[in-house]
Amino acid sequence: MRKLHKEISSERALSIIKRPITTEKSTNLQQFNQYTFMVSKDSNSNEIKQAIEKIFKVKVTKINTSISRGKLKSFKGNIGFRNDFKKAVITLKEGNTIDPSLEIK
Repeated sequence: MRKLHKEISSERALSIIKRPITTEKSTNLQQFNQYTFMVSKDSNSNEIKQAIEKIFKVKVTKINTSISRGKLKSFKGNIGFRNDFKKAVITLKEGNTIDPSLEIK
């Protein structure tokens, strides 16, 4: 039995995608039509796919997500943790591209 996925709203789509990640590794992935975004921790792959397709008007073929745990850091003798974050590597269909210099507001 196949589950039906609800269509997400524009507000939810903008709250899911936080910002693109521009590191050396993610820039090298762009030649294979893969883009990396920081996404909200409570979102799943289906919501991320719908959000990318709605915001950028492209076709997504594959999504890989990972949750990066915050590192232990000390500042002036106080010990704390950085925040956890979730990132998604999105593979687009051939012929579709995303301008990496765009900002999501």
